[in-house]
Amino acid sequence: MLHTTVRGVDHYYEWIRGSSPDIDNSPASTQHSQAIKPVMVFLHGWGGSARYWESTAKELSDTFDCLLYDMRGFGRSLLPKGQPTTAEELTYELETYAIDLKELLDALGLPQVYLNAHSTGASIATFFLNLYPERVERAILTCSGIFKYDEKAFSQFHKFGGYVVKFRPRWLASIPLMNRLFMARFLHRPLPNAVSKAFLEDFLLADYEAALGTMMTAVSKKAAEVMPQEFAQISVPTLLIAGEHDIIIPAEMGRRAAALNENIQFVMIPDTAHFPMLEDPDAYLKSVRVFLQQLSVLKA
Repeated sequence: MLHTTVRGVDHYYEWIRGSSPDIDNSPASTQHSQAIKPVMVFLHGWGGSARYWESTAKELSDTFDCLLYDMRGFGRSLLPKGQPTTAEELTYELETYAIDLKELLDALGLPQVYLNAHSTGASIATFFLNLYPERVERAILTCSGIFKYDEKAFSQFHKFGGYVVKFRPRWLASIPLMNRLFMARFLHRPLPNAVSKAFLEDFLLADYEAALGTMMTAVSKKAAEVMPQEFAQISVPTLLIAGEHDIIIPAEMGRRAAALNENIQFVMIPDTAHFPMLEDPDAYLKSVRVFLQQLSVLKA
């Protein structure tokens, strides 16, 4: 497995390249050669890991060298034991995860990339687009948007979410059909059992402080106030994809975000929810490729 240290934390990453149907984990792949293909970087959402992007990355690897990584405190990017080197390194503001990404790209020698980000990862990518616009050629934000602040609803969400994050015994993964029950509210179409099981495993393994901290910052008064401004400022051509039946981030939230900026195109995938790239991969990939082809024609 490949790791590189970013701001005091060993970050797991992997390459998926079209030259091989498998993940390239050889030492020679730790640095990318810009002469090969452009790079598309994938950011996962809250409680997950890069694992759920693998099938999408393999489909796009004919055009891109795809870089997947686990964000700090999730998946295989484990937090160090004891005190952090600096207080900044283990804060959970979304902007700090954008800085993590910048440092990761620097470590791997990637001056400019394409971004494909999902859910909380898409919020982090939005900050990245405005902090480092020169580092991104094009961006795809999946299941993202803007929401209104509701003090009572947010307080209840944080209270319930805190319980969910705190009480996550590992034995839940061994209960038959628990993975499908866990994923039910995220989906309109069921996923293969192995995929749903991986989601549950990632959630149970996520670091407590990271899971709680990112939940509190992603759904907050600050986020409700700041995210509309962030969407409005995006200067990079961006595609925002929503799932028609998403109850986590309803499609209307994405539509409102896209309406703030002429650089953002909006597409809704019918009969999908919070994971359109897995629920209807053909429709999702078609939307992504049409977006990239349109921009290629304009650029030519």
